[in-house]
Amino acid sequence: METTRHSVATVYVVHDGETVLHEHDKLEMWLPPGGHIDRDELPHVAAKREVREELGLEPDLVAPRGDLASATAESIPQPQHFLLEDINVHDGEVGHQHVDFIFYGQVESREIAPGDGEAPPEAWEWFSPADLAQASDRLPSDVVEIGKQAIESVDE
Repeated sequence: METTRHSVATVYVVHDGETVLHEHDKLEMWLPPGGHIDRDELPHVAAKREVREELGLEPDLVAPRGDLASATAESIPQPQHFLLEDINVHDGEVGHQHVDFIFYGQVESREIAPGDGEAPPEAWEWFSPADLAQASDRLPSDVVEIGKQAIESVDE
């Protein structure tokens, strides 16, 4: 079986010491906002777009940016994590993976107003670091760890 790979961007959105997650219908797990990067889209632009579409919020990304620039190159916001995620596994073979650019973002409000076709506001739940730890039986371990790191980084 050939493994296909898609690039995706994810944002751990933080407000007042908590991050927001929802149970993803297709993947059947709790995740932050995110999705596929369009063909001509940069990862950090896709990350912000996904938050706008899914939450109706405008995030400020907490992302390091290098200082390299020239007539032909510029530094762009860097993800906090860069993961390879198995999405479709059958009989021990990986059929599909996501190359995930993971960013942290800060928002000024918790008023979730998703775009059409997105999960409704009541599908989203805000988690403090303690909530993440207590929900570790229903959350993927990477979501718990990255969620805690995002909250800590944004609250600094």
